[in-house]
Amino acid sequence: MNLSTRVRWFLRCYAPSNIALDAIRTRRGHKWGIPAALVLVPTYLFAASFTSALIARGSPGWLNIVVLVLIWNTLKFAVMAPVSVCLLLRAQLAERSLRRRYQFVTMGYASGRGGHSSVGGIP
Repeated sequence: MNLSTRVRWFLRCYAPSNIALDAIRTRRGHKWGIPAALVLVPTYLFAASFTSALIARGSPGWLNIVVLVLIWNTLKFAVMAPVSVCLLLRAQLAERSLRRRYQFVTMGYASGRGGHSSVGGIP
């Protein structure tokens, strides 16, 4: 169990796909979910196809693990694209409700003018 925890931590910190997915999950990164998926899903699929072709031509069998990792990364980014859109919409709705909740209407008092207000152009 301790070994699996350490492997997960290592992959979380140093695997490029996990770093990219963590960046997409942030508030500033939600908008990059679709563009990242549009670029990375075909790239990972091409790499998996290319590696499978190498295996079929007689390359070592351990490359099957590489193919599985590439397909797993493809699935992660394919799922993250619609999830990032949902997260972005949820964050925007939350921000909009906060703006509406804390929107103040001034009632003719301008701060810093000694309590005098200029309502309708009348001094």
